[in-house]
Parts: sequence; structure tokens; C-alpha cells
Amino acid sequence: MVTKVVKRDGSEEDFIIEKIVVSILKTGAPVDVARRIARKVECQFADVDRVTAKDLTKAILTELRKVNEEWYRNWVVFDRAVKRRLTEKELE
Repeated sequence: MVTKVVKRDGSEEDFIIEKIVVSILKTGAPVDVARRIARKVECQFADVDRVTAKDLTKAILTELRKVNEEWYRNWVVFDRAVKRRLTEKELE
């Protein structure tokens, strides 16, 4: 069964682990760490049909923050600057 991701605009797409890996790489994390975090997140949602992008982001950031606070902050800053989204507020 393929988990679907419900995006912020309401559309759905297949859960693709490589998208998570690429997003984590943009924070400055090395490939091995990015893959490890992505696999952990994938396992968290393995038994669900759908996951919201917001819940997926929250899970990724929770794991990222455990590993490296700077990478976590880089994600938040990128979302604020590029996507105009206050990701850290969504986590509260």
C-alpha cells in the first residue's frame, strides 16, 4: 500500500521517500543522515493511508532537531524566506 500525502492545497501525491531526503539535504545534512531520518519518518507513517504535509513536516523536523539544531533552523529559515511559511508555528 502506498501512503498518500495530502498537500497544503488539498491535492494528493504518493509518499516518495527521496523527496524527504532531498529536503533534508538542503539543510546541510549529509546523505547518510538524510536517508536515516527519511527512513525513520517513513516508518512512522507506514500503517496509514494518508498523511498531511503538515504532519509529515512536523515528523521530519522533530527527527532533524534531535540530530542537529542548526539543520533544523536551516529548514525553518528556508521555509520562511522561500516558501513564506512560518513552519515553526505549525509545530506548536
